[in-house]
Amino acid sequence: MDRLEELLRRLVDEACGHPPGSPERQKLLTRIIRLTASKLWRESTPHYQDALQQTWLYFCRNICEGTTGQTYDPSLGSVITWLNVYLKRRLQDFYRQQQRQQARTVSANINTARSGEANEIIDPVDNLPAEPDVPPILENVRLWAEKDEDGQLCQTHIQGRPQVNCQMLILKRLPPEAGWKELSAEFGLPVSTLSSFYQRQCLPRLRKFAEKEGYL
Repeated sequence: MDRLEELLRRLVDEACGHPPGSPERQKLLTRIIRLTASKLWRESTPHYQDALQQTWLYFCRNICEGTTGQTYDPSLGSVITWLNVYLKRRLQDFYRQQQRQQARTVSANINTARSGEANEIIDPVDNLPAEPDVPPILENVRLWAEKDEDGQLCQTHIQGRPQVNCQMLILKRLPPEAGWKELSAEFGLPVSTLSSFYQRQCLPRLRKFAEKEGYL
């Protein structure tokens, strides 16, 4: 691990010596991603791939310049440690959002059941802090998906369900994202079908866009 960390530190220094978006930097960042990918925290949860996707975008935007967060500081730990901290925080965010959605459902059910009573039950979600501002990189992804200039996102859909396409799923899964169970109920499709389609068809197109923009 010590040799890997030293190699990663040298690659980071070299990458940051090149201008943002330059082919030289992109090539080095891609090499760093390949070296660190197998070392990152892993878990079998529905939101893991989404959290990992956000982690790589965060890496590309903040490894040299603090575009959407604090710039990586090698004196505080290795690149792997830095990425794992961010990844686990995003997983916690997804978990908290799931808890909030459950709280909304429970509260709505209670309010419906007791709608005739004078004392109104307060939705606990109302007291939660507002969602943080969406990072610019996510706005860029949103604009790209909405424009769908070549029409590929709309044309790529689950067989027999043209409304369940890559454009819709990518937009739905951007923070604050719709949960897989919510989407399953909305479109009447199993979570496994939606998640599998997203990973096979949507994520590769999203990654291609990120590579084109120099995020990966």
